[in-house]
Amino acid sequence: MTDIDIGIKKDDRLKIAEGLKRLLADSYTLYLQTHNFHWNVTGIHFRELHLMFEEQYTELATAVDDIAERIRTLDVAAPGTYKEFARLSSIKEVEGVPDSATMVDLLTQGHEQVVKTAREVLKLAQAGDDESTAALVSDRMRIHEKTAWMLRATRK
Repeated sequence: MTDIDIGIKKDDRLKIAEGLKRLLADSYTLYLQTHNFHWNVTGIHFRELHLMFEEQYTELATAVDDIAERIRTLDVAAPGTYKEFARLSSIKEVEGVPDSATMVDLLTQGHEQVVKTAREVLKLAQAGDDESTAALVSDRMRIHEKTAWMLRATRK
């Protein structure tokens, strides 16, 4: 194979990839949390939340693949172990099975955290003139902002 030459300086590619690794870790941790809550939700709003969480973890499964592939496109290895994700993620694992209202609150906070992480990566992408990463991250921000809003709306 030849060396990568996509018009982004190596130093910028590495910084952007490091940011994307954090975004991937946050997204994967949120995916696992959402899937866990989908399996374990109970209560009067079971069906609504069970289906909502399924939609959310399905979307996140696609997102983690897109983010990991962008890291690889920048010629950096993508993290892929629980240990790496735990080290890189800003979202902490949940012990036990919370009640449904707490699940909604935790997922809301998780989506908001992903937005914050994405904002940091967006700045790196813009500084490195990496429009492809900026577009990906911008799309992720929009999706997570909307999902957080929808989750908050279930608590009113």
